[in-house]
Amino acid sequence: MPVVWSDDHRLHDPGGETWLGLEIPANEVPERAERIRAALAAQGAPLVEARRQPDDAVTAVHDPELVEHLARAWADWQEAALDVDPGQDRVVPYLFPHPGLFSGQAVHTARSITARAGQFGFDTLTAVGPGTWEAARGAVDAAVTAAELVAEGAPAAYACTRPPGHHVTRTCFGGSCYLNNSAAAAARLRAGGHDPVAVLDIDAHHGNGAQAIFWDDPTVLTGSVHVDPGEGWFPHYLGFEDEHGAGGSNRNVLMAPGAGDGPWVAAVEELAAWASERGARALVVPLGVDAAGGDPESPLTVTGEGFRRAGRALGGLGLPTVVVQEGGYDLGTLGELVCEALIGIEEGLHG
Repeated sequence: MPVVWSDDHRLHDPGGETWLGLEIPANEVPERAERIRAALAAQGAPLVEARRQPDDAVTAVHDPELVEHLARAWADWQEAALDVDPGQDRVVPYLFPHPGLFSGQAVHTARSITARAGQFGFDTLTAVGPGTWEAARGAVDAAVTAAELVAEGAPAAYACTRPPGHHVTRTCFGGSCYLNNSAAAAARLRAGGHDPVAVLDIDAHHGNGAQAIFWDDPTVLTGSVHVDPGEGWFPHYLGFEDEHGAGGSNRNVLMAPGAGDGPWVAAVEELAAWASERGARALVVPLGVDAAGGDPESPLTVTGEGFRRAGRALGGLGLPTVVVQEGGYDLGTLGELVCEALIGIEEGLHG
């Protein structure tokens, strides 16, 4: 399986996160992608440089206003000298345009970058700094390049994307994500005639971005297995079983905190069967390995064998498959777990 890579990921260093008003260390750090690459290289995986993609690879799944904001946010922050006074070295919001503020009126784009940051970013964890836009754009390049390799005949391709992207909608970003790499890959496959495309997200957290982007679009099936947001897990407000999309084109399968290989693998198998029943002709797998026991961002307890079994179930669909890296934050096990999932997909594809 070719591994698509962009060195541009190194340009994004979040520099920490603002959590409950406090500055804490970030988990989504450059070393994540480097650990994955090293593990895959040790397995002999062929590395492919990401091809620069046209801007419509981004605007196919995101509103131009969001794209423009991300592209210019850091420059606007510096132009306002906010990196000097008060000395904040990342773009962070202080005001969020809650719907209740507007009484149904149209929202005007804020002129001030301090307010505009909260118009497009939905949390305080996902700061923009020097190089963030370039890294996010490189991640889209990697994901769409992987989709192109599959469209050109590869049975499967893996995009080692960073920063991740599966929490980004058409109009806003957050959850340590800036552009929706998996959605961009799905749009490329669909444009190549693979209709419908199934996006089956196995990250520990709900794939709310693809669900929102393709909510009214029956040509893209969106499914997600994730820890129950009703138990207090991100993204909190979305990811429940009664969210069905256009004609039933969305499916969410919830896991109780502490769930391990048995229920989690069964849930992935359920999503795979659902996609097959609905006639999927291509597959995008947003691959988070943060469902693993010991990962700091999830209460699930999936093992390496569980990821391998889940990979077999997804590969067993026999569909052209693009795998896009999402979460996974235990640096000691991250590379190994990604290898297990990808080997499982190859085993499923090749019987």
